[in-house]
Amino acid sequence: MEEVKDADPLSPEALACWIALSRVSGIGPIGFRALLDYFDDDVEAAWKAGRGELTRAGAGRRVIENLLALRATINPQAELERLQKLRMKVLTWKDRLYPPLLREVGDAPPVLYLYGKLTEADRFALAVVGTRNSSTYGQQVTQRMVTELAKGEVTIVSGLALGIDTIAHTAALDAGGRTIAVLASGLDIIYPPGNRKLARRIVESGQGVLISEYPPGLQPDGKNFPARNRIISGLSLGVLVVEAPEKSGALITAGFALKQGRDVFAIPGSILSSRSAGVNKLIQDGAHSVMSVKDIIEALNLFMIPQQVEMQAVLPDNAEEKKLLDLLSHEPRHIDDLIRESDLPTNDVIAVLTMMELKGMIKQVGAMQYMLAR
Repeated sequence: MEEVKDADPLSPEALACWIALSRVSGIGPIGFRALLDYFDDDVEAAWKAGRGELTRAGAGRRVIENLLALRATINPQAELERLQKLRMKVLTWKDRLYPPLLREVGDAPPVLYLYGKLTEADRFALAVVGTRNSSTYGQQVTQRMVTELAKGEVTIVSGLALGIDTIAHTAALDAGGRTIAVLASGLDIIYPPGNRKLARRIVESGQGVLISEYPPGLQPDGKNFPARNRIISGLSLGVLVVEAPEKSGALITAGFALKQGRDVFAIPGSILSSRSAGVNKLIQDGAHSVMSVKDIIEALNLFMIPQQVEMQAVLPDNAEEKKLLDLLSHEPRHIDDLIRESDLPTNDVIAVLTMMELKGMIKQVGAMQYMLAR
């Protein structure tokens, strides 16, 4: 997605129209973006537009018919008031609080519904996914890995499903860490029903948040789960797959992660177990093989999360930082090259690189060699 600049908070009327327009069947993030561009970011104008103007804006016939039909049946302001009564938060692309990692994804949802609160620390998140039919080995590995990650202040993202997802959310909470559960239904319809208590604990503990792109009242549907998985990976720096057969939702999440430029990690399993066929194939295809949490921490440069959170909160971008960022890539560059090409004083370059490393923007990979962290 192209960068969305910080804007003033949306008026209640504009927010109501964002919510209404996002519910038009078939519009999708790309169609929503096209209407925003045509109407110069005026979502109220897009929502109220006539058939002819919507056609000129590039909307397809089906989307136009669906929009007009929806407009005849709902009151945007009443929908916003209903969300407020449900104590449900809404974030749009225009909101400063919209998850920055997810914002990078081309098909990020224009509207997110939340129970709970996102924090600055959630920038440092890892998705943990796997089969619903987990083995004792998979359960033990998930418990151990997530406990260590959560104690290291890595936020755990998963899908609230049975099996590995449930263990991942629970282990993060038990370790005093944070967790994000992404649903494939409205947030007022917890699926599976057996995880209602876990969902309540995530929110009421203050240790996490429930997120969905679907409005309240929407029942879980088979086609929603693959779409949900792109959000799980989109919220995360990488995806850890614990156990997965050859065809599973966990592998769909890993596939989205690769498309989004995220790292994929996999726990090796027995070649005799069907539960491990998918993860072993991921490793064969180039995913990081994980033997310990250290493998993940090193790959994602997550050594100093508390300091990185603090630095991101208090240090603004500056011209020197931008100049060095322009010179860096995913190939290591020696500090001498950066000093020469930036034409900045040596001490300034050293100081700025140190701050950028604390903010998690870059990492040092050897003697005075630097590269982008992701």
